[in-house]
Amino acid sequence: MKKSPAKSLREKSASQQIDAIITKSNDWRGKRLSELRNLIMESSNDIIEEVKWKKPSNPMGVPVWSHNGIICMGNTLKSAVRLTFPKGARMKDPKKLFNTRLDSKKVRAIDFFECDTVNEAALKALILEAVKQNTSKARS
Repeated sequence: MKKSPAKSLREKSASQQIDAIITKSNDWRGKRLSELRNLIMESSNDIIEEVKWKKPSNPMGVPVWSHNGIICMGNTLKSAVRLTFPKGARMKDPKKLFNTRLDSKKVRAIDFFECDTVNEAALKALILEAVKQNTSKARS
């Protein structure tokens, strides 16, 4: 008997599920999401991968990176790959990486387009700032 795609995804680890999400985006967006994922995971040994928010319109779910709470989540859009930071409005962003959701009182995001160059050092610093937001005593 053949397993349903949704059931087989539940049986896989979060890392394997994210691999499948990246593979499904078999163009520049998959490559960019993979690149961003590597940078996120290189930022701290304490970051874990999860997949959340599976639903009929998105059965594979959303890649999420966490450390004492969500750091960021990744989405492939039609013309961009977006990293969304749930506590982004509280975060220091000296290199001005955030370029969308700037009016939100909580969330900030970065849209990466096909021809963009990723400022690796600045992104890693932003990831560490998100970890700090999750681990500080001022957390709320």
